[in-house]
Amino acid sequence: MITPQLENIHERLARVVTENLPWQKLIARYDRPGTLFYLDPPYWGNADDYGKAFFSREQFEEMAEVLGSLRGRFILSLTMFKASSKRSQSFTWRKSIASIRLVGMDIARSSKRWLYQVSNER
Repeated sequence: MITPQLENIHERLARVVTENLPWQKLIARYDRPGTLFYLDPPYWGNADDYGKAFFSREQFEEMAEVLGSLRGRFILSLTMFKASSKRSQSFTWRKSIASIRLVGMDIARSSKRWLYQVSNER
């Protein structure tokens, strides 16, 4: 029976907010103590897979600065991060291996990469 599963999912997601905004505007709108942001930007070196100039490398640096001054908490998934920001050096980094498959836009490839989970948790 799927009904009990849907009820559990509904209950779990009842207070979750989903938005479609540029990341900068979303953080500015919702940043407060008690807020948890999950960010999953295009992986380093693959931003053009989502369209030309969809996410620039400069935005990684900007993101580090914004996340470094959050009142809330964040979790960020990356395959690599080359920001020179001192802010990013103060974050907690966890490294694991992930299988990544990208399909679409005339692209089909799989690879195993290091995946970093970055947060401001101490």
